[in-house]
Amino acid sequence: MTLVELLVSVALFTLLMFVVTTGIQQMYTYNAYTFAQAYQVQNARLGMQAFIRDVREMTFADNGTFPLAVMEADRIGFYSDIDRDDSVEYVEFAYDAPTTVVKYIYNATGSPPTYDTSTPDETITLSRYVQNDLQSTSTFFYYDASGGAVTNPSNITDVRYIEAQIIVNIDPVRDPGQFMLRSSAALRNVQENI
Repeated sequence: MTLVELLVSVALFTLLMFVVTTGIQQMYTYNAYTFAQAYQVQNARLGMQAFIRDVREMTFADNGTFPLAVMEADRIGFYSDIDRDDSVEYVEFAYDAPTTVVKYIYNATGSPPTYDTSTPDETITLSRYVQNDLQSTSTFFYYDASGGAVTNPSNITDVRYIEAQIIVNIDPVRDPGQFMLRSSAALRNVQENI
């Protein structure tokens, strides 16, 4: 191999590597939004799974209070033993506008047990870039044993089925568009004769 052939080979290799590197860099640049959107949708799915798992384990509080304590369009509060210890925790899931779904955990203290809901013992952000306000839709829906919607908080003891929905979109102006995640759970530990 002569020096000229070697120089031509190195130049061609360098040019080819430049083209490949530039192509990969442009692909990541153009698809960065799509990757970010997919990441946030995955976080929202995990948050929804945590919500459903906790709702299914809803139970009476350590002080005997009915399992479901708060039923609002964008906030739900209930008692559940989420950490599988000897004490039932009070848990709230809230859509904190403008774009976040948060889980608040309150531990029982004292004897008889009480729940101080002024300051959570733990706060977990489950999902960001939630656009429920932008779409004018509720986050939580409540149903009785026959499937009828329960909207009046005075009928909280009638609730037997809860549905949650969140709309995720990191930039409502750009494509890909919004992703709606819906899930639901029946209250396993609530008997019909209550």
